[in-house]
Amino acid sequence: MLTLKYLSENTRECIERLAVKHFDAEALIGEILELDLQRRNAQTRSDACAAELNTLSRSIGVLMQEGKKQEAAGVREKTLQLKEEGKSLETARKEAENRIQELLVQIPNLPHSSVPAGKGAEDNVTERSGGRMPDLPVDAMPHWDLAKKYDLIDFELGAKITGAGFPVYKGKGARLQRALVNYFLDRARQAGYLEIQPPYVVNAASGYGTGQLPDKEGQMYHVGLDDLYLIPTAEVPVTNIYRDVILDEKDLPVKNTAYSACFRREAGAYGKDVRGLNRLHQFDKVEIVCIEHPDRSYERLEKMVTHVQSLVEALELPWRILRLCGGDMGFTSALTFDFEVFSAAQQRWLEVSSVSNFESFQANRLKCRYRTAEGGKIQLCHTLNGSALALPRVVAALLENNQTAEGIRIPGILCPYTGFDIID
Repeated sequence: MLTLKYLSENTRECIERLAVKHFDAEALIGEILELDLQRRNAQTRSDACAAELNTLSRSIGVLMQEGKKQEAAGVREKTLQLKEEGKSLETARKEAENRIQELLVQIPNLPHSSVPAGKGAEDNVTERSGGRMPDLPVDAMPHWDLAKKYDLIDFELGAKITGAGFPVYKGKGARLQRALVNYFLDRARQAGYLEIQPPYVVNAASGYGTGQLPDKEGQMYHVGLDDLYLIPTAEVPVTNIYRDVILDEKDLPVKNTAYSACFRREAGAYGKDVRGLNRLHQFDKVEIVCIEHPDRSYERLEKMVTHVQSLVEALELPWRILRLCGGDMGFTSALTFDFEVFSAAQQRWLEVSSVSNFESFQANRLKCRYRTAEGGKIQLCHTLNGSALALPRVVAALLENNQTAEGIRIPGILCPYTGFDIID
């Protein structure tokens, strides 16, 4: 969440930078600033009322001691009027303050100056790419057919048990899932991330803290009886570990990693692009989360991008990194890099990771702060997170790109984790 102070002092800049995200903020910011003026006027008048009330209250005693009962009664009447006015002003101040908060959470994060202009995915900029494109035969199968042929994933059984988008992994398909999770976690721990096992449901305060609420409420599964939400990513519970926490500057960065199942309603998603593993309501993912000093957050972002790049390279997948344009960025992000791997049988790129810097946007909502080493001043942290990696589309690409006449080859780096080198 942007601070009221920043909006007040940088109004035109905020409006212009939010336009890069195709968000027209002028009217909304104008309303916030007008409400803030009303709030401050109410506070000023309330303070004046309180001061006058104190003065008059003291004078009542003096008048009574002097035997001026009628004058004292008149002053007492005036104090009652001031008390009523004070209550009215306090109500007006609170209403303005609450409305300001309601409006502030509707404003997206400001995009970084390096975010390219653009309306959608077609305007994203390729930063770099690598990996060897596989040369598959003309009769190569998409992953949903391979999954059926080798009895790895049962989409129909998942639909029977729960519904579409909740697959059942079987045999070597289940072992491949577990191997990828363990490999990603091991690599994260080797890179200095502390492993966390978080809850899979969170309260509304946690959803608000990382920005899923109220922006993405319709995309989250809600447990109505308990007013809890199934997590869309481990980012939510892990980042909320630091809600209402003041860290010491010397302890930054804080680096966490977590595996979790992720749940997304994906309302309105349909068509060939969501077939098989391309888009699911439940999927597995390993997440990396960093709480960083503001001066070092973009250096940290590049290190996280490099870490994810090393994963897709180790899996021998063709990959590319995209710098997202303003129109394709998330609500909370200041800068996002997407990773895509090439799905040879489908002849398309599949997103497998987003790595983002949120600067102080989440931290302001979370009240995640640090105490400076010199002077002990309290400042907002910067938060970052990335998928390292999301499994479904990684599995799709691995199955499709490594199919041979003998079976599906497993990348060498995974064989110690799977216990087999081929699916046949």
